[in-house]
Amino acid sequence: MPEINTILEKLSHSNFRNRFHLKEKEKNYIKEKGLDTIEKHARDFITKRIAPANPSNDGKQTPMKGHPVFIAEHATATCCRSCLYKWHHIPKNKQLTKEEQTYIVKVIMTWIQKEIK
Repeated sequence: MPEINTILEKLSHSNFRNRFHLKEKEKNYIKEKGLDTIEKHARDFITKRIAPANPSNDGKQTPMKGHPVFIAEHATATCCRSCLYKWHHIPKNKQLTKEEQTYIVKVIMTWIQKEIK
């Protein structure tokens, strides 16, 4: 798995990925809930929507808005198994390991922390 800051730097050069940023609404939500809660949400979303070997609706399971983690998933290419394979070299068609899930959550949370500064 790539080093987080290295992959975030590469992603910042993608016109599509660079379109995603947190708006005031999402930043306020993060302030209200706290980063620990947001990280728990990220873990839950990844476990349920991304971690299965063949996720339901893969490629369409992550909304484009509605929660800071959803926006972060698109910005960090952790939104579906195809993006995970392309950008993070995590193979498709296999259950994600706990290590891979932890890495994905760290990528998401690193991006969120950069966005709220």
